[in-house]
Parts: sequence; C-alpha cells; structure tokens
Amino acid sequence: MTHALAAGMAGLFAALALGRPMTSLLRRWKVGKLVSPWGPVSHRAKEGTPTMGGIVIWVPSLVVASLEAWREPALALAGAAVGALALLGLLDDLGSLVGRKQWALNKRVKFLALASVGLGIGSGLYRWQGMDMVYVPGVGQYNLGGWMVPVAAAVLVLTSGGVAVADGLDGLAAGLSTLALFAYGAVAISQGQVEVAAFALATGGACMGFLYYNAYPAQLFMGDTGALSLGGALALTALLTGQWLALPLVGIVFVLEGASVYLQVVYFRLTKGKRILRMAPLHHHLEELGWEEPKVVQRLWVLGVLGALAGVTFALEAR
Repeated sequence: MTHALAAGMAGLFAALALGRPMTSLLRRWKVGKLVSPWGPVSHRAKEGTPTMGGIVIWVPSLVVASLEAWREPALALAGAAVGALALLGLLDDLGSLVGRKQWALNKRVKFLALASVGLGIGSGLYRWQGMDMVYVPGVGQYNLGGWMVPVAAAVLVLTSGGVAVADGLDGLAAGLSTLALFAYGAVAISQGQVEVAAFALATGGACMGFLYYNAYPAQLFMGDTGALSLGGALALTALLTGQWLALPLVGIVFVLEGASVYLQVVYFRLTKGKRILRMAPLHHHLEELGWEEPKVVQRLWVLGVLGALAGVTFALEAR
C-alpha cells in the first residue's frame, strides 16, 4: 500500500513540476485552443489558452506503467493504451489551434481508431495475460472467455469518449478523473494488486497536479491529448481489477455527459429540430440555465464523489 501511495505522490509532484514549463513552452509555440463558435458565448474569452497539456498527465503515467510492468506485465498493455490514445488525441488537437489551418479527425475515423486500440488491448489481456474475468454481485468471479475482447474494446471506447466530452469546463474532467482513478486505486489495493494501484494512483496524482494549472480560470487545457489517454488509463484499471461493471457508477458524470450528447442528437433528428437540452453536453446545458462555470464544476464534482463511493462499495460487494 505504501508503494502505491508513493507512486501517487510521485505523479502529483511530477505534474506540478512539469506544468509551469509546459505552459510556457506551449505559449511560446503558440499552441492555443480555438474555441468553437457553437459553444456558450462566455467561453470565447478562453480562446488561445494553451492546449495539449495532457502531456503533463500521461508522462508520469507512462513512466510508472513502464516501471511496474516488470512485476505486473499486464501494465505494459495499460501503458500501450495510454500512449496510443495520447498520440491519437495529439493528432486531433493539432487540427484545432488558433492561427493554424483547421482540420479535425473524422468522427468515424476516430471511432475506428479507438475501437482498434480497444480490440488490440482486449486481445492482449485475453490471449497474452489470460484475463477474462468480471466480478458480479451475488455471483462473484465470472469468466467471459473470448467475449473479453469486444467487452474490453467497448469499455475503452465508451470511457475515453465520456472523458473527452466532459473536458469542456475548467477543471471538470481533471477533477472527475482524479476521483475515479483514486477510487479504482482503492479497489486494486483491496485486491492486493499493488502494481495496478500504483498505476491508478500515479495517474490520478498527475491529474491532481494538472488541476493546479487547469482550475478556473484555466492556464492550461488538457485537450484530447489528455482526455483520451485518461479515459484509456481509467478503462484499463477497471479491466485489470475485473471491476468494470462498477465503472458506470465510478464515472457517473462521464456517463451522463456522453449520454446527453447522444440523446440530444437522436431527439433532434427524430423531432426534426427540437432539443431536450438547451445545449449539449450536460455541463453546457447547466451553464445555459444560468449557473456559473465554477458552480457547475463543483456540483458535478460532488456527484462524482458520490458515484466513486457507490462504485467502490459495489466493487467490494461484488468480490
């Protein structure tokens, strides 16, 4: 347990140390985020804020995954997922910079890339590591066999997507990811998976360190560089503990954020122009209701705390 906590502290201090020089470097390179004209008017003042700050998070995460993989080879897959998704997010972020030619990865291309990474990771977990279990309340451990591969892909795609959608307000995704990763770190410790716990806590600690620079008003955005890789880290931690059924509770806000976008689009098409929310995703709807940005973030953090506690309880009961 001490080992895992030390990894969490190392991730925190590494992110704190990297954040300031990374912000200065990105400003010097003029890597500023172009704010979408379709979002809330109040967000236009944020245009030009340095993005791709997710590097501050996934560098400590990859270092810990590499070190711990000597004792827990499955963490090599976690590192591979974080690295692959970070590169995918970096590529997408490059197409949304102020003063640069605007382009973005096609949604289908991005989905196929995420699914491919997920299928590759799922195959590695099942064929290389022999991992195919899930813990079910009232049943205990249940083995999925070959179904583990598509399940792992679905978990990774949905989790990465949910974190990316939530990354729309200062501190929202970083704070929620910290809570979720700390929750899974606690689950891993309860299972005796010290190396997995070290990875989860190091990544969560790095999120907390990043939050110092990302808190309102943000000096640095994580971008998809951070959001996709964070989703990958969270998904892999859930899969390695066998407690991915608890993920919708631990990441309840990510679920609501992703679902709000999907429901808005479907309802809009079915009703030929009507909307359920004033603006999707959910955090923008709350802003349009008149809530100030810090209030939205803090109240969704409260919901995230409740979800994390419920998810840990669910996981402990399912063993």
